[in-house]
Amino acid sequence: MSRALMDPVKGYYSRKVAGIGARGDFATSASIGGALARGIADWLKHEMRRDASVRTVIEIGGGEGALMNEVRRELGWWTRRQLRWVMVERSEPLKAKQEALLGQNVHWHASLEAALQACDGNAFIWHNEFLDALPFSLVQWCGEDRLWTEIWLRDDGQGKLREELRPIERWNAADFSITREWSGPPDPPSDKQRGEAHTGIRQWMSEWAHLWRSGAMLCLDYGDLFPALYHRRPRGTARAYLLHQRLEGAEIYQNVGRQDITSDINFTDLRRWCLELGFEEAGYGTQADFLRQKGRMPSTAADRFVADPDGAGSAFKYLMVRPTRTSEVKPRS
Repeated sequence: MSRALMDPVKGYYSRKVAGIGARGDFATSASIGGALARGIADWLKHEMRRDASVRTVIEIGGGEGALMNEVRRELGWWTRRQLRWVMVERSEPLKAKQEALLGQNVHWHASLEAALQACDGNAFIWHNEFLDALPFSLVQWCGEDRLWTEIWLRDDGQGKLREELRPIERWNAADFSITREWSGPPDPPSDKQRGEAHTGIRQWMSEWAHLWRSGAMLCLDYGDLFPALYHRRPRGTARAYLLHQRLEGAEIYQNVGRQDITSDINFTDLRRWCLELGFEEAGYGTQADFLRQKGRMPSTAADRFVADPDGAGSAFKYLMVRPTRTSEVKPRS
């Protein structure tokens, strides 16, 4: 998945594709209406009042830069000029689009580690639909053997990828709720139930957590708590998008480099990992909850779509955390 999305030459996010909008492969909450930008701007104002010493704002995986552009506009000229704005972006085509839109008053880094080192670890951070693009491991429950296995791919010699099940050996199954908690008794999963272990998210967090000293982070993404995440989802949540068409099963292995690959976020695991890394949880709920708390109720049809409690407003969740540790947490291998 990492190669399919981020290979510097043939990866999906490295190619000059029209990823967002009607002519692309997907649309995001940031690209539909302005409610989310107004909510994030209000969140930043609140956090700046809480910790006036932090003057760096970092967005991770900001697409074409539209969300940061709108957030900066919502804050106004006086507040905007007091802050140092940073984008973390690995994709050169997306970085070029961000530079064209945001101008010279924004700084760029290829990793969050580099961005945090540049500001001595003092930053307000947000990311919207970023975690779902990090690699995950597919797992499948084998009812007969009563154990979880990892799904691997192999070349069948004729140019096609075939799935095969192998024991989980590359990562610790106890780190993920699906393989740690869902094995029964009394309620084991159905035979061949599939799911995702977000190994990429856990690894990514461990790489920079020890560098973050002050500020706050806002995470926005689609997902749910475990086990509700897999309610009536025997095939898990892994999927791909190609020209707004949802692809599942073996189709996610096709069109490599030309389609997006994603899965829903397990917020049970994400919240637990944040606590383990020394972060304090400052809020969790639906995207609709977040907008309501910030007083940003929808005023247009686009905003109502983003905040719809029966749609995107509940499918997307938010998580706010702050660093609280008194000693550095070393990165995990």
